[in-house]
Amino acid sequence: MAHEPPRGHSPTDRLAAFADRVSAWTETPILAAIRTGVVAVVPLTIVGGLFVLLANPPIPVWNDQLARWRDLLQVPVAVTFGVLALFVCLAVAHDLAGRRGLDPLAATLPAVAAFLLLAVDPASGSLSPAPLGAQGILTAILVAVSAVELQRWLTRRRLVIRLPAEVPAVVGESFAALVPLTVLLTLVWVLRFGLGIDLTATVQTVCRPLLAALDTLPGILVYALLVTGLWALGINGDNALDAVVAPVFLQELAANTAAWEQGGAAPHVTALGFFTTFVNVGGTGATLALALVLLRSRDPVCRRVARLSLPTQIFQINEPLFFGLPVVLNPLLMVPYVASAVVLTASTWALMEWNLIGRPVVNVPWTTPPVIGHYLVTGGDWRAAVWGLVSIPLAMAIYWPFARRHERRTRASPPISATASPPISATASPPISATASPPISATASPPTGVTNPRP
Repeated sequence: MAHEPPRGHSPTDRLAAFADRVSAWTETPILAAIRTGVVAVVPLTIVGGLFVLLANPPIPVWNDQLARWRDLLQVPVAVTFGVLALFVCLAVAHDLAGRRGLDPLAATLPAVAAFLLLAVDPASGSLSPAPLGAQGILTAILVAVSAVELQRWLTRRRLVIRLPAEVPAVVGESFAALVPLTVLLTLVWVLRFGLGIDLTATVQTVCRPLLAALDTLPGILVYALLVTGLWALGINGDNALDAVVAPVFLQELAANTAAWEQGGAAPHVTALGFFTTFVNVGGTGATLALALVLLRSRDPVCRRVARLSLPTQIFQINEPLFFGLPVVLNPLLMVPYVASAVVLTASTWALMEWNLIGRPVVNVPWTTPPVIGHYLVTGGDWRAAVWGLVSIPLAMAIYWPFARRHERRTRASPPISATASPPISATASPPISATASPPISATASPPTGVTNPRP
């Protein structure tokens, strides 16, 4: 009899434990709040991007006709991208306060006040616009987290004003925030005006290696490997990394939008939209290509999964294919899944770096279909749309040999009814297995029966 490894020591158990640790790490209150807060301001960037396109249409005739309206069309851009960091501070603080069991409004207002105080120019005594925009996003996150954590620390130690229970709750919460607000603003005032420290410039200096690394080919390739590698193991790679990289990508997009709006060249290649549009063609790992390869598969299981998932993948949703074949924890398909993302990342980066196609300047919904998304993200660059068309057969070529091998392996697999559940048919419930189960296992869900990717 073969020796079985002790429970908890098999590769599957170790992988499950690793996935649990990563998932727990990504769901810590601070990281989850940062991720949620950054995602919350994405609609603002989409609307602002639409007005950028209206003010600078890619069609010359329209551009001339809208010239007299350009200044008015740029106003919504100023109140979205121009104060983007302020919205990030508000969103992160609000979400983190809820996770920490604090009153969200009472905790958010001190964070916003502290952030605005940091944005005041000591020389003129007025607000400086630069820290409120893309440049201040990382500072906004730091201030939001610090403000909420300070209020939580003071509250847990009862260093707040507590009114009798008869006082309305809204009044009680307001007074409870009074001491944290006083302490926070005093600390920020001393930092900014007493010590003369520009926190925004300091944060930018500290984070410059990360900002620079993600805008290089090696840096973005490491990111692509991590995201797809985690997904292939069944871990949400986007959630695991978004708290770190999403603020950087958002800051790069705002800088690109500002430069393009002024008629200059976009400075960043890997801004928000690079990965979601040019690499995730049909979903993470460019799985639209895999669906197209298997669309006329000889195996009915692969063919059915591909056909059912194709409509959703046009809108960048690939879960039906990802878990239906499955790709997750499938060594044969994990290789092209990661490889296609790496190839598209490297080739797109090179094309943008050499200015052969435009760089991301407009944020569009992540469900925008490929090619259309390529065109819109780059501000109407037809060359980017052509590259979107080319990238699909390129990814298909990467998937092709692995998909055919998977197809042959699936066809060679024994019938599910003979292998999937002998204990049930033998002991548990003979009547059910004899009548109800075979039709289901034979027709309804062979993909999940073969692999059972979900618990």
